[in-house]
Amino acid sequence: MKLHATAMALAAVFSLSAQAQTEVQFWHSMVAVNGEWVNDLAREFNASQKDYKVVPTYKGTYDESMTAAVAAFRAGNAPHILQVFEVGTATMMASKGAIVPVAKVMKDAGYKFDPTAYVSAVAGYYTAPSGQMLSFPFNSSTTVFYFNKDAFKAAGLDTTKAPGTWPEVALAAAKLKASGHKCPFTTAWQGWTQLESFSAWHNVEFASKSNGLAGMDARMKINSPLHQRHIENLANMAKQGLFVYKGRGNVPEASFISGECAMINTSSGFYGNVAKNARFAYGLAPLPYYPDVPGAPQNTVIGGASLWVMSGKKAPEYKGVAAFFDFISKPEVQSASHKRTGYLPVTTAAYQLTEKSGFYKQNPGTDVAVTQMIRKVTDKSRGIRLGNYVQIRAVEDEELEQVWSGKKTAKEALDTIVKRGNELLERFQKANKG
Repeated sequence: MKLHATAMALAAVFSLSAQAQTEVQFWHSMVAVNGEWVNDLAREFNASQKDYKVVPTYKGTYDESMTAAVAAFRAGNAPHILQVFEVGTATMMASKGAIVPVAKVMKDAGYKFDPTAYVSAVAGYYTAPSGQMLSFPFNSSTTVFYFNKDAFKAAGLDTTKAPGTWPEVALAAAKLKASGHKCPFTTAWQGWTQLESFSAWHNVEFASKSNGLAGMDARMKINSPLHQRHIENLANMAKQGLFVYKGRGNVPEASFISGECAMINTSSGFYGNVAKNARFAYGLAPLPYYPDVPGAPQNTVIGGASLWVMSGKKAPEYKGVAAFFDFISKPEVQSASHKRTGYLPVTTAAYQLTEKSGFYKQNPGTDVAVTQMIRKVTDKSRGIRLGNYVQIRAVEDEELEQVWSGKKTAKEALDTIVKRGNELLERFQKANKG
């Protein structure tokens, strides 16, 4: 009986201890190896202190989690932290009553928060015109080029170097096809990689008003001769079986992992999956470019997502949010995350720590994402921040699919993206006046 009573007393103590912890709900969209990473981060933070417990919950794709959060906010039960992909930034910035700026959350909790500690291209994207940082850079990524070295070897291609230009990509694809490869090249996130990043990489405007960063009255500009030329070239590659369209979002990534597709443009955040699951030698390289375009290559734009703090919570809960953000900002935590996932080290200290560790020398190509992002930026390459951009991305997908299937010319599709995109931008501008 004594043992039973002691056990009950201990259980009561642990129960009280658990209840004393302040819970912080964290909604995210990370799956597979990146989902494991998010869960591990929360576990490490929870083990590092006793006051707070971060509870990560997968809420579907970026689009789905954003929709769920809007509904939850209206119902009064939004999470404390919401992961929002970069194309939702303008929408979140306009939702003033729904969010609390991260700079305020950190300051109110007594943490030193210095936006200049973050890589400028990353921090600048999530900073308001007033200079206040609104969201916390989390899984920041950029577009890179992956290639299957084993497939290159079988096709008689140089395995030490990826194609650096688009003409070289087409030539490599032709050799891969001739060697029996059914999918020489594919692309994930086609709007992001072939229109947005493509524009910045070639220092051409994606939209007016510095791609939306200088005002809500921005309008789309992706039906330029260069954009038309590129989409037309990809369409010709599709007709010849050199480019195979594999679907929207990150769906095409599975075809690279399986070895079906030999080259892919996608996120640097795909690295963790490749490192863990690819059963072949692979390489990472910068994005291809057109060598006759003046100023190319320039720099790539940010992708991935940031963490937004939702309003209407209690002060102790915000302290827990701040403590978690402080923990994941630590250089050693940032560096470990970068090495594991391929997402950017969002602080300069984390990048320097990674470099000193010898990681980039031991894993060639893993620094590509960083070097592409830390180049000097221009008004045309600083980033893209447009309202209703989730819907504009869907329009890009719909129209590009018409090109790949041969139902529309590149010009027709791009003209339609501009027309439909501008209608969405006008609607956003009207809805957020004043």
